Amino acid sequence: MTDPRSTSAGTPDASHELAGERIEDIDILQEMEGSFLEYAYSVIYSRALPDARDGLKPVQRRILYMMQDMGLRPEKGHVKSARVVGEVMGKLHPHGDSSIYDALVRLAQGFAMRLPLVDGHGNFGSLDDGPAASRYTEARLAGAALAMTESLDENVVDFVPNYDSQLLQPEVLPSAVPNLLVNGASGIAVGMATNLAPHNLIEVVDGAKHLLRHPDATVDELMEYIPGPDLPGGGTIVGLDGVKDAYRTGRGAFRTRAKVAVEQLAPRRTGLVVTELPYLVGPERVIEKIKQGVEGKKLSGISDVADLTDRKNGLRLVITLKTGFSPEAVLEQLFRYTPLEDSFSINSVALVEGQPQTLGLREMLRVFLDHRISVVTRRSEYRLMKRRERLHLVEGMLIAILDIDEVIQLIRTSDDAESARSRLMQVFELSEAQAEYILELRLRRLTKFSRVELEAERDELQAEIDRLLAILGDQDRLRDVVAQEMDEAAEAFGTPRRTVLTGAVLRPTRTASTAASLEVADTPCTVLLSVTGRALRIDRDPDAPSAIRPAPRATKHGAVLTSLEGTVRGEMGAILSDGTLHRFTPVDLPLVPAASIAFSAGAKLLDYIGVTDKHLTVVGLLPLESDTPVGIFTRQGIVKRVLLTDLPAKPSFEVIGVKSGDAVVAAFAAPDDTEIAAVSSDAQLLRFPATAVRPQGRPAAGMAGMRLSPEARVVFAGAVPEGAEARVVTVADSSITLPGTDVATAKVSDWAEFPAKGRATGGVRAQRFLKWEDQIACAWVGAGEPRALASDGTARKLPTELGKRDGSGQPIDGSAAYVGVAP
Repeated sequence: MTDPRSTSAGTPDASHELAGERIEDIDILQEMEGSFLEYAYSVIYSRALPDARDGLKPVQRRILYMMQDMGLRPEKGHVKSARVVGEVMGKLHPHGDSSIYDALVRLAQGFAMRLPLVDGHGNFGSLDDGPAASRYTEARLAGAALAMTESLDENVVDFVPNYDSQLLQPEVLPSAVPNLLVNGASGIAVGMATNLAPHNLIEVVDGAKHLLRHPDATVDELMEYIPGPDLPGGGTIVGLDGVKDAYRTGRGAFRTRAKVAVEQLAPRRTGLVVTELPYLVGPERVIEKIKQGVEGKKLSGISDVADLTDRKNGLRLVITLKTGFSPEAVLEQLFRYTPLEDSFSINSVALVEGQPQTLGLREMLRVFLDHRISVVTRRSEYRLMKRRERLHLVEGMLIAILDIDEVIQLIRTSDDAESARSRLMQVFELSEAQAEYILELRLRRLTKFSRVELEAERDELQAEIDRLLAILGDQDRLRDVVAQEMDEAAEAFGTPRRTVLTGAVLRPTRTASTAASLEVADTPCTVLLSVTGRALRIDRDPDAPSAIRPAPRATKHGAVLTSLEGTVRGEMGAILSDGTLHRFTPVDLPLVPAASIAFSAGAKLLDYIGVTDKHLTVVGLLPLESDTPVGIFTRQGIVKRVLLTDLPAKPSFEVIGVKSGDAVVAAFAAPDDTEIAAVSSDAQLLRFPATAVRPQGRPAAGMAGMRLSPEARVVFAGAVPEGAEARVVTVADSSITLPGTDVATAKVSDWAEFPAKGRATGGVRAQRFLKWEDQIACAWVGAGEPRALASDGTARKLPTELGKRDGSGQPIDGSAAYVGVAP
């Protein structure tokens, strides 16, 4: 008997009947191609890549949505992580508990996420160790997660069926936080991968707002607001060329370095203390690499390494050096052979309208803003519909209350509810919804007070409807709402920048067999400090030290508070508002050419010197071990001159004893041939010779410098060379004007018009207040071109004509918070 299969052997897609079964022959190449494409599609769209709108992978989005559905808000108690995993796996994500728990853990790890979205309780792992099992840990939503999920019940996004079509889940979260940039992402799909670095929420919001108002903004303009990544563990990003490439093309790489300080561990023992590590690098990994380097003779000069990290002091990795070895040379070797210097490759791949795309900075912000505009539009439409429905019912209630006796009589004489509804609609010209609402009315609502409440509610609803119609009818107002909500998220969840950005150009290192030298040569340089606290470095030609000033440009943050000449590896001093002096070297400050000074690329000097108290400010830069007296002025009018000689060998120390409630406002070189100028908030200017203040020792608290009225304070102090042609700039405004609506007047006067007075006197009036003005917001006295800045660093145009000494000012284009000299 012939086998029935033999007639179609070798023919693709042939089908046969055998023993009651249907057998199909298919081409194995087609089957493999089809199966692989289905697998690749599933991995790309359902697992590995984040959506560019909310920056979340599907499993992360399902975790946050399900935790919100479970009511795990920040004010509620934690629940077992296993319970969250079970809910997510059973209802939305049938891919195994391990992948869900891994995603949940990452959402709670502060060292991995710049803005954690889950508040974890228990062992959620560290840089070197994994987390405990889900049955041992607990979780709830963090505050930032509420900004990701709010308004989900107001039709702001589309919902799609879950895996078995029994439940619905959001296609994307509303996401008031630009999560893709803030928290970054990483994932490996089929044929593609994504890797994005975390950023600072406040900076990203500022950049997004700028793009919202200026749709044609370039990447360079956006980098004025988003200068680079901000990693959760801090550290230093060395060189920004790779960051700029990534912002323009979506692909790039940068190097990160640990934050390392040289400390005297014992009288004859020096050590390197590491307090911040590169992104996702743990101390155990560093210790292991150091030990391997010492054993392999790649590293020399190291006698011991210890991890002294604890909960109270944070990361502290102490590397003890052998006697006679240069700390800088050893540190160079560590950067070269250990993870104290690491690289990060950016590959910004995300889903846009269901398609994987490589996005630059501008494109990522544009997708997020379009999403937020859509969310606010849909939410406003939903709220408008609800307000109109409620207003319709309230108007019906008011009609019923006006003739309540007739309404009650009509209902009592009706045979049934249907008849009562029809008669109400006919007699009082009500809609079916209004009539049904009246029939369900409780008797306790039939009071005069209820009528007042209803009328008040009607007015509130109408006002809300008008506001929503105005938003929906005006694109500018719609964008204002989007910007305002981003501002609220930044204010609620934003934190100061942790990662220092430097533009240092590193030279090749020497081999391990030879004595190492610093990567940056110890050449002459000038450090410029802006009035907004940003610092940068200009390398000088040692044969032409004076040729460092380009033509001034109105760039953001572009007003100089002080400049100081020194060398790249030499020590300088930064005096803070608490009266302490901090030593630092400018080797890692951003390097800019003298022809194009842009302070927006500078590093915040407080971050650079490692000061975490953001209430402090840098008030001056000074050379160490100088014979020139230093002038110091405080807010309460105390002045002091001190010689910075025989300084203690400590990284920071006190140079003036500041009383409680007082603060240093200025520190400057004050040689004998200068005059000291001080301006107070009540528009008084005092001018007296520097020799009127005798030099004192470091612990001294100073002497009376300027007599102030009870509510006044010193807003500026500085030194002017005798006989110099200087200018006086004062900016007046109102102390009670609301932020964002500030108006101000400014005046530029000739220094020669101000007579000299004695120390500890009140001075003379520097500006006449207009009737709405009550304070001098900022002031400056000196030679050069003055420049005023707003609080965000934007330049303000000052009057070009000189005013009278005690005359009133001229209006300027907005408020000003700083005045300095153009670079």
